[in-house]
Amino acid sequence: MAPTEQQDLDSFLDDHVKKGYICPSKSPMASPFFFIKKKDGKLRPVQDYRALNKGTIKNEYPLPLISELVDKLKGAKVFSKMDVRWGYNNVRIKEGDEWKATFKTNRGLFEPLVMFFGLTNSPATFQGMMNELFKDLIDTGKVVIYMDDILIFTETLEEHRDLVRKVLQRLQDNDLFLKLEKCSFEQPSVEFLGLIVSHNTLTMDPVKVAGIAEWPAPHNVKDVQSFVGFGNFYRCFIQDFSKVARPMFDLTKKDHPWAWSAQCQHAFEALKAAFTSSPVLIMPDPSKPYLVEVDASDYATGGILSQRGEDEQWHPVAYISKAFTALNATTTSMTEDTDS
Repeated sequence: MAPTEQQDLDSFLDDHVKKGYICPSKSPMASPFFFIKKKDGKLRPVQDYRALNKGTIKNEYPLPLISELVDKLKGAKVFSKMDVRWGYNNVRIKEGDEWKATFKTNRGLFEPLVMFFGLTNSPATFQGMMNELFKDLIDTGKVVIYMDDILIFTETLEEHRDLVRKVLQRLQDNDLFLKLEKCSFEQPSVEFLGLIVSHNTLTMDPVKVAGIAEWPAPHNVKDVQSFVGFGNFYRCFIQDFSKVARPMFDLTKKDHPWAWSAQCQHAFEALKAAFTSSPVLIMPDPSKPYLVEVDASDYATGGILSQRGEDEQWHPVAYISKAFTALNATTTSMTEDTDS
């Protein structure tokens, strides 16, 4: 272990022992411990719980779909966002089970007393806890929670302040603290789960897409997967995403030879331009009719779901696209021949 890593390890262990998060262990089993370098150069401690997770009975409690949470924001004009400090560490591991999550270091074995990142059931357990603690407030239809992110949204400031007080009181009653630097109150728009939400509209987070214009062309499959992975999160903002990205998708297929062609470069530049054009989506209103427009080529299909906005003009709610498999493409080609 490098000297800088040893310093970080000592700091991590001493701090977590002092907080009561971990304690020395004599467990007969232990998971590996190592560091991963973050983009800012700092080291992040990681416990490799893959072996433990394989033998763990899975908690099937579902995480909410981001799209379903966003659909609830229609009509809201005032937003407050809160971020719960220490996340998973707020949950105590069942007494008697701590030894199973023991990790090994050059200073010996340590077992966590609280839930750690990397344990297969941590996300489901934490989401279930938050949903249970805030159930009555979530049921108002004015509060949504995704893991440690809480969003309060109302049409009026009076109602908003009443809900904010209730949420803060619930946090206090359960000894949950907030990261003040990640909270914002009574705003006309806020960042939530990578999206900028405001009155009836959605946009991409400019912080997330700020560096897209300078994103270098991929040099290998891993680079392509990184760029496409970023794009997949925001694909509902991009018309014909699958069609445009097809040359790049092909490079990620198994046994496909690496060759960054002119078509790949064109697709890469086209997607960067689309991401940086600041597209805006409106939030769907179930009481209003939708307009669906679809198109298909030999290798992809795409569609636009639209509704009339307050200006009585049609605005996109979402762009939908999907690349065909070889079988899909054959079927589509036959259908197009039949239609013609």
